[in-house]
Amino acid sequence: MHKLYWTAFCSLLRKEIIRFGRIWVQTLVPPAITMMLYFIIFGQLIGSRIGEMHGFKYMEYIVPGLIMMSVITNSYSNVASSFFSAKMHRNIEELLVAPVPNYVIIWGYVMGGVARGLCVGTLVTCVSLFFVHLQVHHWAVIITTICLTSVVFALGGLINSIYAKTFDDISIIPTFVLTPLTYLGGVFYSLSLLPEFWQYVSKINPIVYMVNAFRYGFLGVSDVSIYMSFGVLCGFVIILYALAHYLVKNGVGLRT
Repeated sequence: MHKLYWTAFCSLLRKEIIRFGRIWVQTLVPPAITMMLYFIIFGQLIGSRIGEMHGFKYMEYIVPGLIMMSVITNSYSNVASSFFSAKMHRNIEELLVAPVPNYVIIWGYVMGGVARGLCVGTLVTCVSLFFVHLQVHHWAVIITTICLTSVVFALGGLINSIYAKTFDDISIIPTFVLTPLTYLGGVFYSLSLLPEFWQYVSKINPIVYMVNAFRYGFLGVSDVSIYMSFGVLCGFVIILYALAHYLVKNGVGLRT
């Protein structure tokens, strides 16, 4: 029975990878080009005027945040669009009646989103090497942070697609929630530059912990506790997975 579950999981994951890999010009290339523009504008043009931040060139300081931003966006959008398409075309009903547990369905889609997020993150990292010399302070922190963050937003995309009734509903969260939180998540600045009150307010934003943990892996500097960052990441994974499992199990938005 476990072999059957593993086969089902691998089939879902393979389907997701083939899905975004087949249209790589639309799924992988645009994020790399967008990040390259960020590197040129913020890193080369504006960064040269800002100077150093925490003892590092501004370009070096923002690169980890830009990589993380691309991972967040693509992990989320891949699952949201794929699962919603399956729901709209009634393909999801075949999965719900299949002899596999709900967690296999959830993790099949989530790991597909993680795969795309990591692919885009790798491409953006390669592009960044043309602009800055990346140093690595702690590989384990980098790998753990990027994987957990990708899982968090892949789960978020799944939950969004479950509640969504039209394709327009999928774009609401990225536009009005993810984008503001990302730009205010310390990608382009250090929290130490903010007044004390706004530093406390910023720490309500979960993306602050993700970006800073990832930056710590590269540069060894962080505005928040690394242990707190991992606590926030693990907490979100548990909460979002529990919610996703409840929704799929009860057929919320899936059964007509």
